[in-house]
Amino acid sequence: MKKSIAIAGNIGAGKSTLVEFLARTYGILPFYEPNDQNPYLEDFYEDMNRWAFHSQMYFLSNKFRLHQALDKSKGVVVLDRTIFEDAEIFATALHEMGRIDDRDWETYLGFYETILGAIQPPDLLIYLRCSVRTVRKRIKLRARPMELDIPLAYIKRIHRLYETWIEHYQLSEVLILETDKLDYANDLLYQLNVMEKIEAVLPTGFKRASA
Repeated sequence: MKKSIAIAGNIGAGKSTLVEFLARTYGILPFYEPNDQNPYLEDFYEDMNRWAFHSQMYFLSNKFRLHQALDKSKGVVVLDRTIFEDAEIFATALHEMGRIDDRDWETYLGFYETILGAIQPPDLLIYLRCSVRTVRKRIKLRARPMELDIPLAYIKRIHRLYETWIEHYQLSEVLILETDKLDYANDLLYQLNVMEKIEAVLPTGFKRASA
């Protein structure tokens, strides 16, 4: 039986760690967003006004291909960040900031709305809620060069957009995990808690790899 789980959340919320944990625990196939392959990314950070639209269109088309591959997969799969977040969080933030003008935004939205009619929503969306303070702390700890100079105002904007988005999201079942202190990478009690919550929402299709 095919089942899909999507992991959503702000920068540093713990998405990749949870994807790895679920893949290891259940032996399921992980899908990761290939951000480092975006050929516009370096130009975007040099001149955001010029390259924001190009960069976001690349992310959108690439994530579309990822969702298509996910839809064709068998068994249980897990996705690190959804196409919904690309459009409704990150591209929206750039439009709000004036980095993407209205004409390009209409083009982007038209493409996004077409994509929505061609993909299946996940069976379960896990939203990792994380405070701005924790996001900043984790960005500093993992020390990725492109993240270190992210302004506080931008992190707060993304946080606000995520909270608004998840409040209105209705495409699938939703599980919200508060991740400021959640340590599903190392703490057995947290791991069991996460597994019990997931298995309660999706009771079929799961078999723990360690069982």
